[in-house]
Amino acid sequence: MGSLGHFFAHPWGIVLQVLALVHLVRRRGEYYWFFIILFGGGIGALVYIVIEVVPDFGLLRDAFAGQARKTRIRVVETAIEDNPSAANYEELGELYWDQKEFAKAREAFDRSIVARSDSLHAFYRRGQCALEMENFACAIPDLAHVVSKESKYDSYRAAALLAHTYAMTGENEAAAAFFNEAIQFSSTPETLYDYARFLKSQNQTAEAREWTQKLLQKKRTLPRAIARRETPWFRKGQALLKELGPG
Repeated sequence: MGSLGHFFAHPWGIVLQVLALVHLVRRRGEYYWFFIILFGGGIGALVYIVIEVVPDFGLLRDAFAGQARKTRIRVVETAIEDNPSAANYEELGELYWDQKEFAKAREAFDRSIVARSDSLHAFYRRGQCALEMENFACAIPDLAHVVSKESKYDSYRAAALLAHTYAMTGENEAAAAFFNEAIQFSSTPETLYDYARFLKSQNQTAEAREWTQKLLQKKRTLPRAIARRETPWFRKGQALLKELGPG
């Protein structure tokens, strides 16, 4: 115990505190960590590092995965020159999707569908690419096709995205119908946020506030790793709740 206490003493404890605070500021973490790090000394900083910093090492894996995807993209593009099959184009589209190069991904999925039109996944991804590019009108036919074939596709996320797309194009009756179905089975932060925002657009402020609060409550109940991944939706939810004002 003596050696452990010595390790956390000056200067190592201060070094840990500085590292923890830098990470906290960059990550825009929860405010209570400031008190734990500042008043907990080196031990408080170590607790923060174990709980909040160590999981971020997964970002390094993502960086290496990105390099591997770029290599695989070159391999698949070369293969397509000899074999422009639907499967090769679909794989290429998936690789570009993971790289967030949505225009290239959409083009690849389009060619996959031209070669073979029985892959729901290709239609789904092509629709998602259009959504990411904010081309909502182009997203509707693909997502509608998927939902018409399998209403619970991707655990009802396809239906929720279709509802959101209808909402963004002003087709409010269709949006309400698909949202009403999706929210019975899906409670992902994305779906909850999109539905709350739709309710706000329909001047249903009380209902929008209720669903936004449901979204924010999920942050406390989701496993930490999943909650971190869904952080952008929680931040959007907090902003939306401010827009809605007090109940």
